[in-house]
Amino acid sequence: MAVPAASAAAPSTLGPAVKDAGLSALIALGLALPMLGLVTTQTQAGMGLVPHWDRVAIAVATVFVGRLLLNLTLWRPGRRKSALAVPPKLEAALSRTAKYLGPLAILFAIVMPLLPFTERYAIDLGILVLTYVMLGWGLNIVVGLAGLLDLGYVAFYAVGAYSYALLAQHFGLSFWICLPLAGILAAFWGVLLGFPVLRLRGDYLAIVTLAFGEIIRIVLLNWYWVTGGPNGVSGIPRPSFFGIDFDRGPDGFAATFGLTYSPLHRILFLYYLILALALITNLVTIRLRRLPIGRAWEALREDEIACRSLGINTVNTKLTAFALGAMFAGFAGSFFATRQGFISPESFVFMESALILAIVVLGGMGSQFGVAVAAVVMIGGFELFREFSDFRMITFGLVMVLIMVWRPRGLVSSRSPTVFLKEKKAISGALVQEGHG
Repeated sequence: MAVPAASAAAPSTLGPAVKDAGLSALIALGLALPMLGLVTTQTQAGMGLVPHWDRVAIAVATVFVGRLLLNLTLWRPGRRKSALAVPPKLEAALSRTAKYLGPLAILFAIVMPLLPFTERYAIDLGILVLTYVMLGWGLNIVVGLAGLLDLGYVAFYAVGAYSYALLAQHFGLSFWICLPLAGILAAFWGVLLGFPVLRLRGDYLAIVTLAFGEIIRIVLLNWYWVTGGPNGVSGIPRPSFFGIDFDRGPDGFAATFGLTYSPLHRILFLYYLILALALITNLVTIRLRRLPIGRAWEALREDEIACRSLGINTVNTKLTAFALGAMFAGFAGSFFATRQGFISPESFVFMESALILAIVVLGGMGSQFGVAVAAVVMIGGFELFREFSDFRMITFGLVMVLIMVWRPRGLVSSRSPTVFLKEKKAISGALVQEGHG
């Protein structure tokens, strides 16, 4: 009598699942012992170590149980462990949901500051989230569309911020004049970065872009007489509403429009300003994807050799991707400078590049909506875990691992082509015979 395939496969699946979970728990034990088990504290005799074995036990048990449940849920007979995938129905549902949630998210972003229960903290957090959304959309051009791994994207962010700060302070230019200039200067540096990396790809490209980001930061630190060095640039002029300042007085914004003066007016203006810049970035990116340059980016991402064999100029394709991505980072940097009123090299470290790249990868490379969702989750999540700073990065790492397991291509991983045939027309047999004849 033959044994059913499902019942025969169940014992063979349980054994490897437990073994793999035990191995994962052993690795977690090795990592948790020095990181969680022993905590340094200041005592009267000096520095001391305080053991916390309960944290180690909780971490190891969590890893074992979680890995075991993951294996039992997603392993299938005859399928390798790496072939963990979301069911196709769920994939299609997520894609359809993203199509309708985009306009709703934009509408909510527009009305959110005007709601009666919205506090200033929520508006400030919205400004921060929108800044990273804009940076993520800019980097998405380079990484998601063109397939060029850039680990020094924060350098263009810094170029835009310092360009605005120095031009506004030393030349008295307004924000609306410095904004396009900052984008142009950042795009220029993007082209300068693009030339040395034309023949590089993969890890080598990542190393060069990482070095470029560090070079910019070191220059900002040591070019003291221009950038202020580690002291940074302070007293950066605030933006105005087309020449109308937000100060208290007869010529201020409130008096001009007959409103009661409130410091919240400036915050609301900054919120809608970064919202407009982010939406412009999204609109330009979507339009560019439908143009020949956008299709060239996607071809370069899929296969550079095939792209070159089709006659596409890969030099211009890479340079335009770097320049446009850097330009949007320059816009975001100029906004960051005018919002903060003070900038320093410490605001543009490598961790900022890593955070922006994580937003693009986790959201789904090439997906505009996915990048926005990832920015909201990550930046908002950091704020929610601010009181638990000791566990914030651990939670962040755990979330990244889970997303990489269940969604290897990101939250919204659809790569729909920009050009496709809507109708398939069959060729009649007479025409085929004519052609053969």
